[in-house]
Amino acid sequence: MDNNHNDNDEMLAESDNFAVWRSEEIDDVLYHIEMGGITLHLTSEEWDEFSILIKSAS
Repeated sequence: MDNNHNDNDEMLAESDNFAVWRSEEIDDVLYHIEMGGITLHLTSEEWDEFSILIKSAS
């Protein structure tokens, strides 16, 4: 996937088509979900809600 991450970014998961990483921001942590040419940027609160949504879909 995209290799343009900062040194303080933490890769959480990666496959051939998807990547999820987190970055420390001044006032929050951002989670990034890369899907092909689209990247979602979620605050920690949005990430929590998204995680619950994905788990309930499984």
